[in-house]
Amino acid sequence: QVVDSGGGMVQVGESLRLSCVASGFTFSAFPVRWYRQGPEQAREAREVVATIGSEGDNSTFYVDSVKGRFTISRDDEKNEAYLQMNNLRLEDTAVYYCNVVGIWGQGTQVTVSA
Repeated sequence: QVVDSGGGMVQVGESLRLSCVASGFTFSAFPVRWYRQGPEQAREAREVVATIGSEGDNSTFYVDSVKGRFTISRDDEKNEAYLQMNNLRLEDTAVYYCNVVGIWGQGTQVTVSA
């Protein structure tokens, strides 16, 4: 399973760090993806925010809107992945989901207010 945490309510410009803890499979063998689903979006419209490659391949991808503000990382010894989110904007408000090998976390709400 995959469990997301770390969301909360912050103001514009502040930071949050999301965590994703995996269990029951070889976490290190798979890429990790963080998605988000905005307040008016359907599940099918979830946006990939950031990805990181499997162990030994730490290539990363970021959607343009978060480049320079978000950083994805992983700790394979702990079976955990993280999304450090800095300089948050109103439009970052969403439920954030971690996905590893097709397994979704339950989501963690991030709300950014002015």
